[in-house]
Amino acid sequence: MKPFVIGVAGGSGSGKTTVVRHIIERVGPVNLTLIQQDSYYRDMAHMPDEERALQNYDHPASLETDLMTRHVRTLIDGGAVDIPVYDFASHVRARHAIKAAPRPVILIDGILIFFEKELRGLMDLRIFVDTDADVRLLRRLKRDIVERGRSIESVLAQYETYVRPMHLEFVEPTKRYADIIIPNGGENVAALDMLDALIRRKASR
Repeated sequence: MKPFVIGVAGGSGSGKTTVVRHIIERVGPVNLTLIQQDSYYRDMAHMPDEERALQNYDHPASLETDLMTRHVRTLIDGGAVDIPVYDFASHVRARHAIKAAPRPVILIDGILIFFEKELRGLMDLRIFVDTDADVRLLRRLKRDIVERGRSIESVLAQYETYVRPMHLEFVEPTKRYADIIIPNGGENVAALDMLDALIRRKASR
C-alpha cells in the first residue's frame, strides 16, 4: 500500500515543529518517517567561514530540493534513503547520514516544501502553519541563539536582510497550495483536532 504523504510548511518560527510533533504523537513514531527540509541545505564546506555566514539560507537555491524529492520518491516506492545531517553552526554536512526506512506515513517538514511543484505534487495532504511575523521573529531569535550559537545582532541582521523578504517572496505565496491552514500553530487546539480527523479520514482511504 502506498504511504500517505503529509507536508507541513510555514514561515520560520511559525510553530511547524509543534504541529509536526502533534502528528507524530497521533500517528505513532513506528508508523511514520519524518523528512525535514533543514537536512537538505547545501554543503558550504568549500567556502571560508566568513563567507558562509553571509549566504542567503532562506532562498530556495540554498536547498538541495531535488535530492529531497528523490528521497521522498524512493520512500514512496518502498526503498530506504540516507538523510544528510547538517551542522547549522558551521553550515556544512556531516560525513555520516541517517538511514530512513519507508513507513505507512511520510511526514515532510520545511518552510519551502510547497515552493517546488514536483515535491508538493508527491503530498497527499498539505498543511500551512500561519503565524504573525512578530511571533515568528521572537521564536527564531530564541532558536538561533540557544540551539545554533548565534548572536542577537546576527539573527536580527539576517532576518531583516534575508528572512523577511524571502518569506514574502517565496514562503507566504505557497499558502495557496495548502489543503488546510492552521493559524497560530500548535496553540490552535481546535485546528489540531480538525487536523486529527482529517488525517484519520484521508489515511484510511
